Amino acid sequence: MTTTENGTAKDTSYAPEDTPRLQWAKFAPEVYKAMVRLDAAARQGVDPVLLELVKIRTSQLNHCAFCLDMHTKDAFAAGESVERIVQLSAWEESRHFYTEKELAALALTEAVTVLTDGFVPDEVFETAARHFDETELSQLLASITVINAWNRFGVTCRLTPGHYTAGQHK
Repeated sequence: MTTTENGTAKDTSYAPEDTPRLQWAKFAPEVYKAMVRLDAAARQGVDPVLLELVKIRTSQLNHCAFCLDMHTKDAFAAGESVERIVQLSAWEESRHFYTEKELAALALTEAVTVLTDGFVPDEVFETAARHFDETELSQLLASITVINAWNRFGVTCRLTPGHYTAGQHK
């Protein structure tokens, strides 16, 4: 319990943290190292602000709390605004917060991440191709693919959010 400014008591005891299921990086260190190298290669030439938006949106879609914690903190540290991060989960209704290039990247991110909705629509891919040259588009696609892989490790192994410091894994 804590006391608020007006003297009322407020319950601030949170639910206990889940215990991670598996420290996969410890038991598959070569896979982890390869993922880190792949992540570094994928981010080459991708605008760092755009990259964090893509990683946050992908992590929202995949319900990866660990990656949401990490990439939100990294985005704030890079100077990203609270409004753009808060509105990211509803970007289609909050388009005015983002550039056309960012909107194209977010649409591609959703199409690649949520493959259960079908294939990546031609319109989504063509819109992205108008905003990114072939190299940029390839790097963006690689970045989307890599964060999806990280999310799957995070969600499956139940990695615990809240302990990451911005810039820790750059």
